[in-house]
Amino acid sequence: MRIATYNVNGIGSRLPALLQWLDETQPDVVCLQELKALQEKFPEAAIKDAGYGAIWHGQKSWNGVAILARGQTPIETGRGLPGDPEDNQSRYIEAMVNGILIGGLYLPNGNPAPGPKFDYKLKWLERFILHAEKLIDSGAAAVLAGDYNIIPTEKDVYKPERWVDDALFRPEVRVAYQTLLNQGWCDALRSKHPDETIYTFWDYFRNAYGRDAGLRIDHLLISPSLTPALKAAEVDRAVRGREKPSDHAPVWIELNL
Repeated sequence: MRIATYNVNGIGSRLPALLQWLDETQPDVVCLQELKALQEKFPEAAIKDAGYGAIWHGQKSWNGVAILARGQTPIETGRGLPGDPEDNQSRYIEAMVNGILIGGLYLPNGNPAPGPKFDYKLKWLERFILHAEKLIDSGAAAVLAGDYNIIPTEKDVYKPERWVDDALFRPEVRVAYQTLLNQGWCDALRSKHPDETIYTFWDYFRNAYGRDAGLRIDHLLISPSLTPALKAAEVDRAVRGREKPSDHAPVWIELNL
């Protein structure tokens, strides 16, 4: 079973690229982020024609998350992260697919830090950590996949000294990420590539992709019951180098179930 995460950076403008990648790789489940589209503007028909059922949580201009499943419609179990009924940003959606609980997330960027946006990021992380702990305690076979907007370690960023004050790399968010790992979640990509320089995001500016000046901020965390089934974890890096790409590349894992 192949499960992927892909920040499309606007599903309207990136739909051809998304459909091409789906056709080429045929993942079983895909978590999408940054739809940047209203609920009614999601391209459901095109996704269906590609062989996928979908659930999504849209939002005008920014945010927006979706879960696609090949040959079926994900069984939605929740949308919106628990813990703050006043939070109306479209950043979390959850579903069951083939007996696995899939949580798709788009964690807040948080810049500039310090400031209100960074405070929101930390509060969102607190809620996410609590929810993740409940999933661990339940014993669920689960995958939490998405754009975490967290650079976990220095090996996950080109020239880390330039990022010390950035909301993606500040100590608070790195500690939060480690808290998730301490709960028992496995960072699938890093577990398969413990010493490799491997990125998932390259800015559009200063030829970042050409220079391989990237970040690893798109993660798939898998619950303890699934860790023995982890067969592979990779980045479809070449997708980032295509015409009019997202600034993220798709990341995927393969589970031998």
